[in-house]
Amino acid sequence: MTTAIRRADRRISPVFLALVAVLAVSGWAVWKGTLGTYTGVAVFAFVTSGWLVSLCLHEYAHARTALHSGDISVEAKGYLTLNPLKYTHVLLSIILPLIFLIVNGIGLPGGAVYIEDARIRGRWRHSLISAAGPLTNAAFAVVCTAPFWLDGLSGVPTAFRFALAFLALLQVTATVLNFLPVPGLDGYGVIEPWLPPALRRQIEPYAVFGLLAVFALLWLPEVNQAFFGLVDTVLRGLGVSRPDTYFGQELFRFWQDPQFP
Repeated sequence: MTTAIRRADRRISPVFLALVAVLAVSGWAVWKGTLGTYTGVAVFAFVTSGWLVSLCLHEYAHARTALHSGDISVEAKGYLTLNPLKYTHVLLSIILPLIFLIVNGIGLPGGAVYIEDARIRGRWRHSLISAAGPLTNAAFAVVCTAPFWLDGLSGVPTAFRFALAFLALLQVTATVLNFLPVPGLDGYGVIEPWLPPALRRQIEPYAVFGLLAVFALLWLPEVNQAFFGLVDTVLRGLGVSRPDTYFGQELFRFWQDPQFP
């Protein structure tokens, strides 16, 4: 019985498989241009499903690292199934990230994997668990930009190129933001085990406001400009130009196209 439960707790969720299917089908539609004036809809589906797949992988990386670090409770909580519904918090996981995705073109995984810290031994393991998520986004960005930095864009349809570039931008923004040493973000989780216990207790009550504070600061033009300047620098290093991401975002916002019915 225990074995059966363990297998079920690790079985890949049909929800995740459905997201992968949407990613594949919409990617094919963007590549082939089969939707004509509705190409932006296909780009929207491709980028959104790709973003949700990366969110699942981000949280799975946290959970899998925690499992190997001693917290076997992640299994029973369903975190190893890649089911996004297991990581969902309505405000932080859906509403705010969707607003920033549509309005500012910023990707930030809003899911949550709750780790039982008492089961984890050693500060390095705690830090690695926190770092595993954004490192997954970084790896996703490298994969998305592979055609760019490998000079493999010959024959790639323009719309697909732009869609990949915008999806890569979301991964880079997620990586940069998550590595900020702000309470409530993974960057703080990396350094938290190394802080004096008294300081950690003082900071703990404010952790819930960390993400909201970052969101608020990103509305400031100076902060927004500096942030995207850093993101653009990283993307250029991966072979992606600003026009690539700009037109990708324009296609993503298909409802703003005057030619859209």
